[in-house]
Amino acid sequence: MKDHYRIPLPGPLPTKPPTKTTIAAPATPPGRGGIGVIRISGPKVEYIAKQILGDLPSPRHAAYHNFRDASGEPIDAGLALFFPAPHSFTGEDILELHGHGGPVVMDLLLNRAIRLGATLAKPGEFSQRAFLNGKIDLLQAEAIADLIDSVSEQAAKSAQRSLQGQFSRAIHALLQRLIALRTYVEAAIDFPDDDVDFLSGHDTDHRLTTITKDLDTILHAAHQGNLLREGTHIAIAGRPNVGKSSLLNALAGRDTAIVTDIPGTTRDVLREHIHIDGHPLHIFDTAGLRETRDPVEQQGVERAMDTVQNADILLLVVDEKGPRPEDEKILARFQPHPGAAIRPSPAPSFRQELPEPATGDGKHKPDPRQSPPTIIIVQNKIDLIDAPPQVITTELGIRICLSAKTGAGLHLLRTHLKVQAGSRQTTEGLFLARRRHLDALERTRLALDSARQQLAAGAAELLAEDLREMQQALGEITGQYTSEDLLDRIFSSFCIGK
Repeated sequence: MKDHYRIPLPGPLPTKPPTKTTIAAPATPPGRGGIGVIRISGPKVEYIAKQILGDLPSPRHAAYHNFRDASGEPIDAGLALFFPAPHSFTGEDILELHGHGGPVVMDLLLNRAIRLGATLAKPGEFSQRAFLNGKIDLLQAEAIADLIDSVSEQAAKSAQRSLQGQFSRAIHALLQRLIALRTYVEAAIDFPDDDVDFLSGHDTDHRLTTITKDLDTILHAAHQGNLLREGTHIAIAGRPNVGKSSLLNALAGRDTAIVTDIPGTTRDVLREHIHIDGHPLHIFDTAGLRETRDPVEQQGVERAMDTVQNADILLLVVDEKGPRPEDEKILARFQPHPGAAIRPSPAPSFRQELPEPATGDGKHKPDPRQSPPTIIIVQNKIDLIDAPPQVITTELGIRICLSAKTGAGLHLLRTHLKVQAGSRQTTEGLFLARRRHLDALERTRLALDSARQQLAAGAAELLAEDLREMQQALGEITGQYTSEDLLDRIFSSFCIGK
């Protein structure tokens, strides 16, 4: 059996030897505050504590101390907490000094620790040491940053679930099934003359089916979590003077875009970020799409086209008369290739969650960002014809009739955007996911599709290789397989002191 078929156990593995340096940094934001915290981690913590405090605090007990400089004069007074290794966040000795939150006091305490042998911590270095020392895996480390950066209650709760290991446990459970299947398949490779043909029976196919179901469930949840973390990108497009900017202002709840009766007022792409029931939406108002000789307006039209192509959802705005032939031409421009069908918006079920992905059928659902945008037709200005707000199902998909000026029917669009963006009535059990997690899961799914083909062909060696690639991709998510460059990119985005 080839060396690259050897199966390592899953789990976070340090990529560097234990560090011998001691780091220090403020753990609270800069500026004035009631409390400021200096965090110190590493082998010199005991020495630094005795120099600043006079003695070493009892482990895991808050004690009041004077914080003294080199001459013994008090810098400040506050609480000191000592967490001895390995029972600490980083797995190293940690000392926290909780003083008054003035910038001068914090600088004095930090400089005191540095003069005693500590170095200034890099962004995310405390969390990186926790990962390298096996205290958390890479998913949990990223969840710390996501929790700090959360912009909604739902995102914060989902990040906390990832931090508690919910996402990690799902990946590890899938890895255990995958490793068991690899062992089973590689036994068939190692013992080809055995009376039992491991691959011809139903057991291998059944195991692949189970892995497929589990992977699809995780992939579906990861897509939902990624939308909750990164938000849904929505492009507003259409002919000039149909009320696109008015719609942006109505959704944003403030006058973001200039609104006039002059066609072509919007020349550049305007961006607005809003939340609907905790779900982040990034809305882009684009220039009116029409043929023009104005070079500035032409550039605006080109940017509008690029924005729509990269959006998750297209709001095609038409006036009170409904879609015209010009609007159908605009729709045709967003087809992925000649003759391809436009992906219209299906009718929403406002009392049901999104359907779960098809499982176990071997059919992989592509990443929505790799598909054309979902199209919602917005018939604006219904106040001019005294028409009621409503949702109409047409050949082109859903048409929502509203008035951006009066606000009539705006609730219908908001509800539909929630459904199309993947928002669920409850985020219970949802975890946050990053783009790199989705990429790894997508690669796993592609390798799984290939594994099914190799099983059908009886190609045991190629099947084992596909299973190895699956394990490699899943291991990248938790940090079992990773590179220093990836770790540096991830942790450099953290705040200093975490």
